[in-house]
Amino acid sequence: MERLFRWTFRIVVFVLVATGVMLGTLFWFTSRSLPDYDRTLKVTGIDSPVEIVRNTHNIPHIFGETDADVFFGLGYAHAQDRLWQMTLMRRTAQGRLSEIFGAETLRTDELLRRLGLYRSANRAARLQDSETLAMLEAYSAGVNARINVINEGAEGRGAPEFFLFPPEIAPWRPADSIAVMKLMALQLSSHASEESARARALLVLSEERLRDLHPDIPGDGTAVLAGDLFPTLDHTRFAAAGPRPPLWPIAPRGLAGASNAFAVGPDHAASGGALMANDPHLGLTAPTIWYLARLDLRTGGVIGGTIPGMPVVLAGRSDVLGWGLTTAYLDDQDVVIEELNPEDPTEYRTPGGWTEFETEGSIIRIKDETPVTLTLRRTRNGPVLTGSQFDLGQVTPPGHVAALQWTALTEADTSMRTGLELMRARSIEDGLAAARHLVAPAQMLTLASEDRIAMVMMGAQPDRDPAHQSQGRIPAPGWIDANVWSGTKPFDDNPVWIDPESGMLGNTNNKIVDRPFPDHVSFHWGDTQRVQRMEELLSRRDIHTRQSLIEAQLDTVSFAARALLPLVGRDLWFTGEAAPPGTPERRRQDALALLAAWNGEMSEHLPEPLIYAAWMRALQDRLIRDDLGPLADEYSRMIPLFVERVFRDIDGASAWCDVIQSVPVETCTDVARLSLDDALQSLEDQYGGSPESWRWGDAHEAHHDHPVLGDIPFLGAVVNIRQSTSGGDHTLQRGRTSGEAPTPFANVHAGTYRGVYDFADPESSVFITSTGQSGHPLSRHYDDLGVLWRRGEYIPMTLDPDLARAGAVGITVLEPL
Repeated sequence: MERLFRWTFRIVVFVLVATGVMLGTLFWFTSRSLPDYDRTLKVTGIDSPVEIVRNTHNIPHIFGETDADVFFGLGYAHAQDRLWQMTLMRRTAQGRLSEIFGAETLRTDELLRRLGLYRSANRAARLQDSETLAMLEAYSAGVNARINVINEGAEGRGAPEFFLFPPEIAPWRPADSIAVMKLMALQLSSHASEESARARALLVLSEERLRDLHPDIPGDGTAVLAGDLFPTLDHTRFAAAGPRPPLWPIAPRGLAGASNAFAVGPDHAASGGALMANDPHLGLTAPTIWYLARLDLRTGGVIGGTIPGMPVVLAGRSDVLGWGLTTAYLDDQDVVIEELNPEDPTEYRTPGGWTEFETEGSIIRIKDETPVTLTLRRTRNGPVLTGSQFDLGQVTPPGHVAALQWTALTEADTSMRTGLELMRARSIEDGLAAARHLVAPAQMLTLASEDRIAMVMMGAQPDRDPAHQSQGRIPAPGWIDANVWSGTKPFDDNPVWIDPESGMLGNTNNKIVDRPFPDHVSFHWGDTQRVQRMEELLSRRDIHTRQSLIEAQLDTVSFAARALLPLVGRDLWFTGEAAPPGTPERRRQDALALLAAWNGEMSEHLPEPLIYAAWMRALQDRLIRDDLGPLADEYSRMIPLFVERVFRDIDGASAWCDVIQSVPVETCTDVARLSLDDALQSLEDQYGGSPESWRWGDAHEAHHDHPVLGDIPFLGAVVNIRQSTSGGDHTLQRGRTSGEAPTPFANVHAGTYRGVYDFADPESSVFITSTGQSGHPLSRHYDDLGVLWRRGEYIPMTLDPDLARAGAVGITVLEPL
């Protein structure tokens, strides 16, 4: 027995020591890639010294004798903190993920190869003006200088992820930065997905009921505040969309780009200078896509949010001008259906007869497997896609293929020039002129200077024929000239607002104009609810302050909840006799009593937001499940306008309340009651106890997940960030829910950058991002800003060089070799 004990003790000690040595070794290797921010280095690519001054939040303030030196410094800083993120985005755009991840990313690579994003980025790089190209080249040189330092100094391969995947890093090129912007355009564009979804819904719905589920947005538009084309399709042949492969760049429906921007003129600002707030909404990741930086350009300092891989401050301010971005929802994509020649499938139909596809071979190398050879095809309308992409297979008739028209695929893409000119802009006019060069992604650009405000839609508008058969709502025949773009419209056709009489401007991805097709901008918009709350908050007071814009940016009151609950529950409130404790009737009465006293605030500390969200989710599912079948899974987030149409019986929409398969005729009150019972039972199963003990924050955790390591056991616990959050799908402090089991209310899409600027005192402006500056999980800057972001706090950032140096916690000096 004693011998057994001794050997057991020895084995346990050995295992513990071996584990400790292994963990210690792992920590040593991974910590080698933590950059030393306080050092002097000799590098190639510059003619004079560059200073990168880091403040306490690890935000680089970059100084150099020329703009090229400053862009070099930004490239170096990006590569210090986000090299893995940059190379991953580049690989995604190139369609080369499978080389390191294997067959699981093959579908993602195939999509990017067929779209040809990197091909068009390469061609666009050759067409940049001299100053934009000089910026891109200097930035690339800075990235490559950091890669050389890593290789020569054996500094942990630059990021811990490179210990798990091939460490070789190709030099950065100007085309890579353009490709990153195009990848962002793909993630922010949603119209091809919307067309496909509408077409699939039309397979099982009448046009009247389709208008309920995909309603046209009512109203004139807000900026200034105060039929079946392919009868051969099988209408019974469809299924829910399959699972998305890893690193799939097309956002699920409802999770494409979003944002808020507010601007208040000086006459309505307590400080006497214009105010502006901007918070772009993107998918939550660890680290966030944003990286704060300050650049000391010859035209003046600029500060704000950059995206690693691109050498521009996309949202921020200088000493005289602020600029903010919100996704415009311009309809810049059309799916066209091309007919194959039944005698020769290498040809497709055009108005002039059969024409050969443009074809090109492409080889995808796959880790540990045989390479796959693709034949890429293009028509006069754009690249040909497969049935699994945008779920087009279900809406493409036999003997046809689908192609994509998209403005971002143009070779004459000058979008990067807009970023450069915005950083150099010294007036509202300069900012508006800079907007002319942007092609994609289409954005609403909000501008503010000390005494003026403006807003303009920037991005190339397709020039559609008034006779277009589907008006871009669903895929249309590509062999009919009326369905093919005749180019893009002149920039002067883009909506613009300058110094409105009301003194206030705002955008929440809402409908901005009410124009007839083809001047309509879009039929599909990103918001119908936040805009109502924005107008209420900004119009309720005549004079605003920086703090009032912060309060609007962080507002968690749901206009949708306030509007829908009285409508959906109108025949349920305070009806019936008191029920015994523990019965479903009593549980329903208790929940309704809570909701009756609730003001619609989606606070993480309250049970009411959870009850409301679960009720609306269950309600919509009951309304549509019998009509759509498996397709209902794609409508997993509540659509306020749909629920409103149903319960107001607009154009007979109450027909959704009757269950098709049942003999009785169900009323909307029946469905509302049953869905509330469904929701409460589900919440009780998951959270137990009484409704008073539930918390919205327990269900609405922010999921900042590492896109590669997040699903790996143990590593996920290290690299993923979880935070209880307020807000919801339709609040200004947006916290878009996943809609997917087992965490349908998880916060997966939010304001990942927030900035508020006061041009009476520009140095009082504040900023925050959703995680931290570093992409290294062992860095204290991996999630330090996220703690503040979750609490609704901000940090100051200065354009004063002396203040930046006085508060420096590290200075990297790059000297010419």
